[in-house]
Amino acid sequence: MGCDGGTIPKRHELVKGPKKVEKVDKDAELVAQWNYCTLSQEILRRPIVACELGRLYNKDAVIEFLLDKSAEKALGKAASHIRSIKNVTELRLSDNPAWEGDKGNTKGDKHDDLQRARFICPVVGLEMNGRHRFCFLRCCGCVFSERALKEIKAEVCHTCGAAFQEEDIIVLNGTKEDVEVLKKRMEERRLRAKLEKKTKKPKTAAECASKPGTSQDSAGPSKVKSGKPEEVDPEPREKKSTLAPRGAATNGSASGKVGKPPCGALKRSIADSEESETYKSIFTSHSSAKRSKEESAHWVTHTSYCF
Repeated sequence: MGCDGGTIPKRHELVKGPKKVEKVDKDAELVAQWNYCTLSQEILRRPIVACELGRLYNKDAVIEFLLDKSAEKALGKAASHIRSIKNVTELRLSDNPAWEGDKGNTKGDKHDDLQRARFICPVVGLEMNGRHRFCFLRCCGCVFSERALKEIKAEVCHTCGAAFQEEDIIVLNGTKEDVEVLKKRMEERRLRAKLEKKTKKPKTAAECASKPGTSQDSAGPSKVKSGKPEEVDPEPREKKSTLAPRGAATNGSASGKVGKPPCGALKRSIADSEESETYKSIFTSHSSAKRSKEESAHWVTHTSYCF
């Protein structure tokens, strides 16, 4: 049970006071933010991307997160604002020539300087280790120190020459105040993009609706609209019906075959027509084609196997 054998307990052993708040080592926090992926907690390796809130990720980890959202991970909250690969920007980083990495400490007899960074600012030469504020441009992905942007004020990127605005500057691993400002900008940017999509949709629908009307008008022949309906004269129809057999007969005589009159044409004998006698003699209905009983054959052909 304790407190036996003549031991005298002290007050701090009996009374439990409030727990002391554990302080996070700043150096360890900076190393975790600038050297490790926020999503997978692995060492940053190229290609490295950054979100609109200024956090660093491995591009492979972001793609895996977007493809497999079913698994609810504790680290997924850090990338909940990333909805597509378009929400991240691939960074153009400048290597630090003084950084050796793990090559110099193969035997384990050297001290690893955790404050030595892999990347530096290409303008001023400051190391990107968290001691200095760094930012990147959304338009091109180039990374600079904040000091370089303040000392050399320009509206064009220092390395690639791309034009940018103040909204395109995003602070990497900034404070809580910086993150709140960046979050407001991100929400405004997304609302603006939604409104642009909504305004574009009705325009395209109106254009699609207007195109078929114009194509129909242009494809068909031009017609003159009149208030009264068109009156059909009966005389032209009769003329067409009378002329149809003549045209068919001429075509038949030219080709050697008599063609049938078209549908709707009036049937009448050749004897009643006004054609010449030589033309009428071609048809069986003519008197010359008819034979008398004396001229007709009086014998019948038959085969023996029929009986």
